[in-house]
Amino acid sequence: MQNNSSSNGSNTGESSSRRPLSEVVADCVRRWFQDTLREAKNGDTNMQVLVSQMYYTGYGVPKDGQKGRLWMTRASRLRSSVWKLSDKHPGYNASDSDSDELKSES
Repeated sequence: MQNNSSSNGSNTGESSSRRPLSEVVADCVRRWFQDTLREAKNGDTNMQVLVSQMYYTGYGVPKDGQKGRLWMTRASRLRSSVWKLSDKHPGYNASDSDSDELKSES
């Protein structure tokens, strides 16, 4: 029985160091935004669109429509079809709208 009580003691210590899942998820989303922003600043158009969507929706960053428009404008310099994505949720595949546009031009 002493084994069980010492085992329970270590479990108590482990559970006190655990973070709530909501904090873990929020931290992951913030880090995803930071990684995406870095790639967007390096010129990746898809990441510029994603940063814009994240700003528009407040996903991983405080909601800011002005910054969302700025990043969408930056992305549209290379691909005008990205404006179709401004109201989409973060992670919407930017290439989806391009392929639709190409089909309609054929």
